[in-house]
Amino acid sequence: MWRVPDNLWITTGVAEGETPLNAFDNALLAAGIGNLNLIKVSSICPKNARITERKPEFEAGTLVPAVFTSVGSGVQGEEISCAIGIGIGRGTYGVMMEHAHVGPLDVTEKVVREMVEGAFRRRGLPLEEVVVRSCHYRVERIGCVVAAVLMW
Repeated sequence: MWRVPDNLWITTGVAEGETPLNAFDNALLAAGIGNLNLIKVSSICPKNARITERKPEFEAGTLVPAVFTSVGSGVQGEEISCAIGIGIGRGTYGVMMEHAHVGPLDVTEKVVREMVEGAFRRRGLPLEEVVVRSCHYRVERIGCVVAAVLMW
C-alpha cells in the first residue's frame, strides 16, 4: 500500500535528441529525473505536503509517483513549452495541473494558472497560492521540454 506523500519537488528540462524518444529521455536527464521510473499520477496534492527546493536522492530505477507533461517537435525553429502548477489550499489539500504545447511560454503558464484556479472553484476550496514552474525551447533539430512534480 502506498503512503500519502509529504514532499513535492518541481523540475523542468529541455533537450535535443537524435529521435523524439531520445529528446524526451535527454529532457528527463536535464530535469534530473532521467534515471527514475516515473509513475504518472493524477493531480491531487496531499494536504500537508510541502514543496522542497532540494532535489531528492533516489537510487536509479526507483519507482516514483509524478505528475508530468512533455512536448516534442522536429520542426526547426518551432517554440515548444510546458508548465506545471501547484495550487496550495488554505487548510486543505491542493491540486496540480500541467500543460504542454507548441507555442509561447506565456500562453502555457496562463493556461496552467487558469486550470488550477478552475479546479479549486469546482471543488469549492480556498486557493492560497499558485506555484508555477515552466520551460520553453526553440527547436534546432528534434527537441523536447518536460515539467514534473515528484511526490514522495
